[in-house]
Amino acid sequence: MAESKETPRPGNNDKKPKSWFNSSWPIIIIILTFLLFQLLFAGKYTQKAGQREIEEMVMNHDIERVVVVNEEQAEIYLKAESLKSGRYPDFEEQRSFGLQPPKPHYYHIFGTVELFQEFFEAAQDKAGYGEDERIYLEYQKRKDYLATFLGVILPFLIIAALWIYFMRRMASAGGGGAGGIFSVGKSKAQIFDKDTHIKTNFSDVAGLEEAKTEVMEIVDFLKNPKKYTSLGGKIPKGALLVGPPGTGKTLLAKAVAGEANVPFFSISGSDFVEMFVGVGASRVRDLFKQAKEKAPCIVFIDEIDAVGRARGRNPNFGANDERENTLNQLLTEMDGFGTNSGVIILAATNRADILDKALLRAGRFDRQIHVELPDLKEREAIFKVHLRPIKLAEGFDVAFLAKQTPGFSGADIANVCNEAALIAARRNKAVVEKQDFLDAIDRIIGGLEKKNKIISPEEKKTIAYHEAGHATVSWLLEHASPLLKVTIIPRGKALGAAWYLPEERSISTREHILDELAYALGGRAAEEIVIGKISTGALNDLEKVTKQAYAMVAYFGMSEEVGNMSFYDSSGQSDYGFTKPYSEKTAELLDMEAKKIVEESYEKAKQVISANIDGLKQLAEQLLEKEVIFSEDLERIFGKRKGEKPAEEKPAEEKPAEEKPAEEKPAEKKPAPAEEAKETPGTTVTSETGNGE
Repeated sequence: MAESKETPRPGNNDKKPKSWFNSSWPIIIIILTFLLFQLLFAGKYTQKAGQREIEEMVMNHDIERVVVVNEEQAEIYLKAESLKSGRYPDFEEQRSFGLQPPKPHYYHIFGTVELFQEFFEAAQDKAGYGEDERIYLEYQKRKDYLATFLGVILPFLIIAALWIYFMRRMASAGGGGAGGIFSVGKSKAQIFDKDTHIKTNFSDVAGLEEAKTEVMEIVDFLKNPKKYTSLGGKIPKGALLVGPPGTGKTLLAKAVAGEANVPFFSISGSDFVEMFVGVGASRVRDLFKQAKEKAPCIVFIDEIDAVGRARGRNPNFGANDERENTLNQLLTEMDGFGTNSGVIILAATNRADILDKALLRAGRFDRQIHVELPDLKEREAIFKVHLRPIKLAEGFDVAFLAKQTPGFSGADIANVCNEAALIAARRNKAVVEKQDFLDAIDRIIGGLEKKNKIISPEEKKTIAYHEAGHATVSWLLEHASPLLKVTIIPRGKALGAAWYLPEERSISTREHILDELAYALGGRAAEEIVIGKISTGALNDLEKVTKQAYAMVAYFGMSEEVGNMSFYDSSGQSDYGFTKPYSEKTAELLDMEAKKIVEESYEKAKQVISANIDGLKQLAEQLLEKEVIFSEDLERIFGKRKGEKPAEEKPAEEKPAEEKPAEEKPAEKKPAPAEEAKETPGTTVTSETGNGE
């Protein structure tokens, strides 16, 4: 359905903002009216007078008239010539504003009218007033309309003005339009159509070729439905984008919005959640109502796990769960009796394991598109996209950066490019060079350098032998990851680090994992053999080794005693935190086997270090002298690695001339339990304290 530019669209952000004066004019008018009344009717000229002052006024013939008001008080007006006589300097001639007579000059409160009349008559007799000079009391019944207004009417007016003001604000915040406070149940989805200019398209999405193919097919289905329906095909109901954080799921949805010529609704899963009961379900209904009016269209729900969590996992914590009500309404709208024709649902999540099974079935989300971490070629393509706005040096090698960043997501790569530009600007460079990117990778993964950190010579020696132990074992073991750089410069919360570049492989054998465990324990082994004491610096290593050993035994079936059994729950629906899928006897066996693997790996590391103790000491001395050593230094001491491939990735030419280390460093990633054996890039660090901080 085509829509003209003049037709207003619900949820469009092109509305002109309302003027502040238009929304606040009732309050302004009331305040100005109150101030005007105070200015016109304030009795600042009237003063209180006692009987003595009244007698003096009578003796001086200054009184013009006396008015008794409501039989409660007397108002005294003075003659104009008396005001000019100088006997009353506090008064000026009063002016009338045309609303009421001039204010009285004095007032006198009395007990009874009779007593005041007797007093006033006696005063006149004493002053010798003749019959033609006598002043007779005037009596008035008067109502104070100002007090009535200020005390009764004005508060109601203020309350009414405030009510109107806040209702308008709530209406605008709750989705706009008519409906007042009830618009809180309106959908908050942003609408993008052909009149809305979206800059992101598929050319901005590097890698993700399979995912782009799936999504582009959905877009093509909406553009050319006859191409598929002529063969009997049906339009898919929805597609779920699943993958780790930062891999480009939301970016892919933005590209769909930029490429599609159909209306595109974008909303976050958390936008359905509200403190009011029933608001989530109401917003779901309103969203699909708008979508059906604009069909064919695409609805994108980001972070759908906010409302799509599996039902009934914690039934004891509340019977009426608002989130479950929202999910039930979403399930009904996606595939109920009133099937939505021409409305395709795109959703993104990085926690597909906790989603409700009813949400994932065919007919709701027909396709699950897995968006994984990019491989070598995809990382190169992603780098090219993020390097477009950056001024690079001549002959810059993008493929080199892709080789040095295994395990990096698209968001990580974008961060590397931005950090490199900032480093180059900090150094007052005209272009960004390769060295800036290497320093950026170091900065992101390891943290900020702390060259001025105070470390005692004994501690520095311990750190040097610890890192040299890592380097020695990893270099001499065939299946360990090739080490690139070792440093004892404090960086972040680490006192030292050994950086390596693991091979990008999909599976790992038992031999691979055991060699990885051995070199991770090489630092602790070097401390024990050379120094004779162990320290808390191996905390990070021990944590990694313990998790990997338990994964070998409990998940991967790499223990002869346990056998070919795995206790890993890939669905994520079972809660092993409360109930274990094995007996206590099996748990003891798992502990014994994991400990056995760790001890064997530790002995293997000690054997390698003992057999190459001279090279280890030479390496540690170089570390104490230079603070940073590279792979070529290890090759000079120990020779070439066993089974080493051609060194395309070794950046010997990248070693800086100055003391500052700037070698490539892979990311430190924590894999999921089921992927523990897969090689992930990382650093082996010497922890600053015994608690990992």
